[in-house]
Amino acid sequence: MSVKLDLSDAANWVCADCQVALIIKKVDVSYLGSSFPVDMPVCPQCGLVFVPEALALGKMAEVEKTLEDK
Repeated sequence: MSVKLDLSDAANWVCADCQVALIIKKVDVSYLGSSFPVDMPVCPQCGLVFVPEALALGKMAEVEKTLEDK
């Protein structure tokens, strides 16, 4: 399963710790033993991944519920 996310405004995001512009990078999101590749904003300096609210409360919540129901 691949999750799509609207990252059109990601160019405006900056790492709060490093003050470096975030880049879009594929990261593996894991939950209950399942992993999903997701393009997410990542700090190229410290590696911190930014999880947008829409993803955390929307798509990730849907995936969690689906996996928990199995």
